Amino acid sequence: MGLVFDIGGRGDKSFNDSAYEGLERAQKDLGVTFTTLETSEGSDREAQLRQLAAGDAKLVFGVGFLFTDDIKALAREFPNQKFACVDYTVTPGDELPPNLAALKFREEEGSFLVGALAGLLTKTNKVGFVGGMEIPLIRKFQAGFVAGVKAVNPRANVIVKYAGTTGAAFKDPTKGKELGLSEYHAGADIIFHASGSTGLGVFEAARELHKLAIGVDSDQYDEAPGVVLTSMVKRVDTAVFETIRQVKSGQWTPGVHEFGLGDRGVTWVYDDRNRALIPDAVKAKVDSLEAAIVAGSIHVPTEP
Repeated sequence: MGLVFDIGGRGDKSFNDSAYEGLERAQKDLGVTFTTLETSEGSDREAQLRQLAAGDAKLVFGVGFLFTDDIKALAREFPNQKFACVDYTVTPGDELPPNLAALKFREEEGSFLVGALAGLLTKTNKVGFVGGMEIPLIRKFQAGFVAGVKAVNPRANVIVKYAGTTGAAFKDPTKGKELGLSEYHAGADIIFHASGSTGLGVFEAARELHKLAIGVDSDQYDEAPGVVLTSMVKRVDTAVFETIRQVKSGQWTPGVHEFGLGDRGVTWVYDDRNRALIPDAVKAKVDSLEAAIVAGSIHVPTEP
């Protein structure tokens, strides 16, 4: 297996690390070997993918929506090679090459639940959202979060800020801290970030001001114990592992694969470490909202 990490690379305690966990599990459970590469500033994405595609990898992953164009072009150039892209941008009417799997998530569903949690727990009736790069993918997190807040607390106000308009917006903790401090000083007492390692700055702001923050992609409790209320977990590890398992067992299917609440592709963290911050009645309310989303009686928006 071959995999190229997104901007931020290994050690982002978030999106990329989750992909790596999927590789490690596949190595342990399925006996596969793997090679990983990192893009320096993103300009070498195509070269890194090409290096793996031209080698002996049976399946090549690109981790992140920024790989979309390069991986589609290479899939056409290497028709006997299998490719998969996490967060692949599917353009309406666009036909995927028959050797490419687009791995997508219903981030808005998990974001709705942590929004409801924030809406139920806020003491100021103000909460915040900090996004990385302002793109449709990250707006799905914003849309779900705001909808969740409003579903349980219509009077609550959500302050929204983005770190930038390029990929660098996902790896700027200094900017994250600046935005976090701004939202906390404006009255927010809980902030949800969807911004890669930029969010580590949001945690720093929360720690300084004794406020709460919500992590993303992976369980980020260890980054700021007592400050991280919960995390909206996006199971990139599961998507990577399942795709490898399909290839290994001969059950590979190209096309779009979506992961949501119903198949635990997205979820939120509730365990012994954060249980004291979340009253039983609040947990029960969030659980009931989750059941309603899975049943289809609540439709979560994907655009704010």
